[in-house]
Amino acid sequence: MAKRPQLTGRAAILAIVVCAIAMSLAYPVREYIAQRRGIAELQAEKARVEADRQALAAQAEQIRDPNWIKRTAKERLHYCGPGEKCYVVMDAEPDKTEKTVKQPATRPPWYQTLWESVEAVDTGKGRKAE
Repeated sequence: MAKRPQLTGRAAILAIVVCAIAMSLAYPVREYIAQRRGIAELQAEKARVEADRQALAAQAEQIRDPNWIKRTAKERLHYCGPGEKCYVVMDAEPDKTEKTVKQPATRPPWYQTLWESVEAVDTGKGRKAE
């Protein structure tokens, strides 16, 4: 009895056709997935921008309120209305955590340095010759 070959001609052609179909579908499927990912990112960005827009609209509405303007001026700028007595309470002791920042010594302008050196030589306070 003769053994049948493992791979017939029909099977080989069928395998080639299946591979060709798979290869022709790979690029469009990859593009489809990339476009879906891009759409999802754009939708997330749109939601974020819409939330920002709503927050700004609420802030704009708040700014139009005259009572908010008066309250903010009193809190932040220490404004007083007519006929009001306003007080600012200062700490009796400065905060120990705050450190005074030393300002770097500023150099005088060049012409001042030149004039001081001329005056020093004229009065004899300059270097003594050996």
